[in-house]
Amino acid sequence: MASDRAGNAFYLGPVLDELKLSAFTVVDDYPTGALTGGDRLLEVVRLAEVADASGLSTLWVAEHHFHSGGVCPSPPVLLAACGARTQRIRLGALVSVLPFHRPIDVAEEYAMLDRLTGGRLNLGLGSGYIPMEFEGFGVDPATKRERFDASLETVLAAFAGKEVRAEGATATPVRLNVLPVQRPHPPLWIAVQRREAITHVARRGVSVALIPYATLSGPAELADVIREFRENLPAGSPAEVAIAMHVYAGARPDVARQAFRRYLESRLQTQSTFYREKMQRDPRHASPEAIEESGFAAFGSPKQVAEKLGTFADLGVDEILGIFDFGGLDPSEVHSSVATLGRVWRPSGSAHPGRPAHAA
Repeated sequence: MASDRAGNAFYLGPVLDELKLSAFTVVDDYPTGALTGGDRLLEVVRLAEVADASGLSTLWVAEHHFHSGGVCPSPPVLLAACGARTQRIRLGALVSVLPFHRPIDVAEEYAMLDRLTGGRLNLGLGSGYIPMEFEGFGVDPATKRERFDASLETVLAAFAGKEVRAEGATATPVRLNVLPVQRPHPPLWIAVQRREAITHVARRGVSVALIPYATLSGPAELADVIREFRENLPAGSPAEVAIAMHVYAGARPDVARQAFRRYLESRLQTQSTFYREKMQRDPRHASPEAIEESGFAAFGSPKQVAEKLGTFADLGVDEILGIFDFGGLDPSEVHSSVATLGRVWRPSGSAHPGRPAHAA
């Protein structure tokens, strides 16, 4: 049983039983922008420890390159460090940007990570969306869909122990010498920011991760997207829907709102394509105030935040990817927010099951 600041008891368990709460970090390095990232990376390891102790389902980490909007270029390295300091929580990449990597390397690194963490890996995959990252890798964005599809086929074959070839016609077929614990592979998510990709992902039968604040106008549109996704899933598919949103549960929501504004400004500076397009379509829908009003950000007391997040279960959401650390928000505020909200999610003191969604 949790309580509000006045000591009044409240219980939201029935509302939240089927909705998983996780932590998702973009690893933005505000306000320094120094591109060193060392302390910021260690903050993520500490966040993983707090999330693990607080009963959250998964700690998800984004992959970004060459800018301070995200200073984790190698999620497997950071997640391995998190895995060494945690016991139960699942560990996810959101996402491995397939067009930037050789698929055999992706398969080897994530198979090792699944082994090192005892089968706790969730693997999110995506095709990238920030222009400077494509420019830095010399990858033509027009080829990203083709590269993604070819890489995914190779990664899944490698996880299954099949022979695969590295890029290039002269490469010798090989098999991985380290296979993941989870068979035939770790649970998969594909991140989607364009609605026209929803059907394509659904037909694969894998889970989908959405970033509503950057792309959608409100809960009604989100409900439509989820309905379209589920209508196109193969019969019997256990695929899930996860949504990322900024979250703060505590006594200083105005501090979190200031950090949220800084975070959104940094996304424009790094040319985050989809949020920038949303801002250009209608700045009113992309302002911090409008995003919070739409429900795609939640700041307030633990009870207020839990109730707001709970409404997404009715829309068909399976997992909230809470972005707790953003815009230079002090780590002490972040940790308190995670721990407090975690207690609301598991009021009896028992840990939320960090189960894998599926192995599709």
